[in-house]
Amino acid sequence: MTTVSSTDYDGPLLSVRNVVQEYVSQGPGGVKAGVVHAVSDVSFDLAVGQTLGIVGETGSGKSTLARATIQVEKPKSGEVWFKGQNLVGMSKRELKRARRDIQMVYQDPFGSLNPRWRVEDVVAEPLIGHTTMGAVERRARVRELLELVGLSPDIYLRRRPLELSGGQAQRVAIARAIATNPALVVCDEAISSLDVLIQAQIMNLFEKLRAELGLSYVFIAHDLATVKQLSDQVAVMHLGQLAEVGPAEFVYGSPRHPYTSALLGSIPGLDPVTGIARRPVTLKGEPPSPLHPPSGCRFRTRCPRAQEKCAVEEPKLVDFGAGHKAACHFPLDAVPTVSVDALRATMPEPALASSAVASRNRA
Repeated sequence: MTTVSSTDYDGPLLSVRNVVQEYVSQGPGGVKAGVVHAVSDVSFDLAVGQTLGIVGETGSGKSTLARATIQVEKPKSGEVWFKGQNLVGMSKRELKRARRDIQMVYQDPFGSLNPRWRVEDVVAEPLIGHTTMGAVERRARVRELLELVGLSPDIYLRRRPLELSGGQAQRVAIARAIATNPALVVCDEAISSLDVLIQAQIMNLFEKLRAELGLSYVFIAHDLATVKQLSDQVAVMHLGQLAEVGPAEFVYGSPRHPYTSALLGSIPGLDPVTGIARRPVTLKGEPPSPLHPPSGCRFRTRCPRAQEKCAVEEPKLVDFGAGHKAACHFPLDAVPTVSVDALRATMPEPALASSAVASRNRA
């Protein structure tokens, strides 16, 4: 297999086409109880150097889509093109070569780091598996990586994961992810388990690494304000399907799908004009089960705009211009519903995060 660098390839870095992932649910005695429709016919593109944010409620299929994308689990059907090569159907040897350019950062750093290994061994692991570096060169590279993510090698090199805080452990996980100079890093709820100040520091670190190393990200989160801060493109998932996708400014500024509007309405904050507190608006009803998704539009059972057509015909993604697409029979008008500035106001100030850099070794 010929390796193509992200700078030489002029198409989308990542192109996911019609990916489907389903799981058979078993009842008592191993009898088939049904099929979980985890991801249903999802397609998207990611350009070199950009960040795609994927948001949605718990159980919407975000993490399953990420695992299918990097081939941790083979999708039931569909294609995943990375640098012009289809990852689906590759041999184990070919996938190993491809994964040098695709790395993942998980939600729980302690669950993804071997508790018996020292930090230097954790960060060096991908260098052993994907490079021909000697021991001296690896040690130098590990020190360089720790400094890049804001950890002093002299202090942390010999520590084990359980001797680190959550923020420090996630920095180690990020250092390991970028060790082989990947083109794509998939972040699966990578900051959800951290406190707000540490979240801001890690977000700044992601942006710094993207600028310095030319990384592309798939950033998965349920926090819409966080995704807005980092993403060029945003995809909104509902019950295994894409409800809306497009440039972040359009998706947040004038959502076309009622589900996206409902997610934005659930964010507490202040009206930027009046200063009056904006109370979260909750969706009525319970989310449908992926075992038995509704016919037609899967959001229709909770949608205030649902009509008879929604029950009999599944909506397709429609382009409203500038790559802004939504899958809805009765889309919302292009009227701003949430101020992007108000969303930014819900996040810690970058200056605050920067001022905390001096204390990050204690974070």
